[in-house]
Amino acid sequence: MLAPDGRVIMISGANRGIGLAVAKTLYDAGFNLSLGARDPDSLAEVTGGWAPERVLTGRYDAEDFETHRQWVAATVERFGRLDGLVNNAGIAEDVSVEDENDEVLDRMWAVNVKAPLSMTRTALPHLRRCGAGRIINMASLAGKAVYSDGIGYSMTKFAAVALSHATRHAGWDDGVRCTALCPGYVATDMTTDVETMAFDQMIEPDDIAEVVLTLLALSNKASIAELVVNCRADVLY
Repeated sequence: MLAPDGRVIMISGANRGIGLAVAKTLYDAGFNLSLGARDPDSLAEVTGGWAPERVLTGRYDAEDFETHRQWVAATVERFGRLDGLVNNAGIAEDVSVEDENDEVLDRMWAVNVKAPLSMTRTALPHLRRCGAGRIINMASLAGKAVYSDGIGYSMTKFAAVALSHATRHAGWDDGVRCTALCPGYVATDMTTDVETMAFDQMIEPDDIAEVVLTLLALSNKASIAELVVNCRADVLY
């Protein structure tokens, strides 16, 4: 098992929902953190009272790749290393098979697929250097099975799973391990309007954070390529 001492983890979308839960859990466990959000000021509530020498906040705009490069560079300059990346930030909008709403679809591809790819490309040299780099892509159960005609979100999450496998192969020889984390409904502001399941029956963000903590602790000899987490007895998962 890998201890958190001195390890530096980047988390996108750390100002709310799953990202916020992951940030709190990893900080309590002893990791150094670099937290990204489109509005860095929104991270003040997260980091208030935390040891400033263990935390960096930066601007992460999924659709602005220059912010990706600047955030990674600032992280390495501050801590001198990078050990893990949690590609958490994402959006969900309705696009069905018959919708001709390419603007929304393109936005989801940009945020859910192209941005994690950009972050991976930028961070990978540093993750290779540490010998035990970790990347966790927040995919979705919607990236494993399609349950409706709402194809847009599922398409991007299937792509996120594919990105995870490609990344795992790309970094394997240098100790980089990548996991596609695929939760079902998680109780966040993104799922408050879901009508098919009660909000209080959904996965807690803290549960996902504990899964992330476990993945970061595993040695190079214990790679988990995909991990599905569900809150109901699904036919497949």
